[in-house]
Amino acid sequence: MSGGFQRFENRLESAISGVFARAFRSAVQPVEISAALQREVDNNAQILSRDRRIVPNDFHVELSRSDLDRLAPYQETLSAEMVDSLRDHAEQQSYVFPGPVSVDFELADDLPTGRLRVRSRAQAKVTSNATHTQTGRATAYLEINGTTHPLTPPGATVGRGTDADVRINDPGVSRRHIEFRVVTGRAEDGSPLQIAVRDLGSTNGMLVDGQKVAQSPVDDGTTVRIGSTTMTVRLVSEGV
Repeated sequence: MSGGFQRFENRLESAISGVFARAFRSAVQPVEISAALQREVDNNAQILSRDRRIVPNDFHVELSRSDLDRLAPYQETLSAEMVDSLRDHAEQQSYVFPGPVSVDFELADDLPTGRLRVRSRAQAKVTSNATHTQTGRATAYLEINGTTHPLTPPGATVGRGTDADVRINDPGVSRRHIEFRVVTGRAEDGSPLQIAVRDLGSTNGMLVDGQKVAQSPVDDGTTVRIGSTTMTVRLVSEGV
């Protein structure tokens, strides 16, 4: 067993009073999960530059019912320790996570006891300057990686740069990648907001509902993909 995994297992024993060794004796071992997570990172590293590679940061460990039940009392501790282990590994290998690292455990009915499967994805951190009040009052907004961002007239730019209204930490996204234009409808006839998206001359372009276009009108449920990030347009039903 390598020194890194030995230290990982020692930390786990200390964290949960040594009981995990008995609970996991005939099941998936925590050190096996940690090793599988590190392999997943290594196998999915994408080159950013000579010295930097981006890797997944959102991990789902699939286990059999019996293994998941054995793990249940220790899930929070195991998840925290495995996140720390992944961060250590990333630092040693010059990997870059695009956002916060998370490890979740899930049931897989097709897996026998003692087997596991890891699914992962690179999920970019998303920020904006919008306040909770602005988001709450918005009649249109973007859903991006579990976050929401209002779309109000005259619109919003989306990109990786600090001058974008909605910032996505995705290396495949240009500094100012796309712009959503929002036009208020006519109050006298109750017409809704009109929203369109256009590419701002980005390096990698955009996909709207899976089609590569330079500009397009959008509606409720329209998906827009830039880099590795997909966003969904949402319209509040009344008044939009």
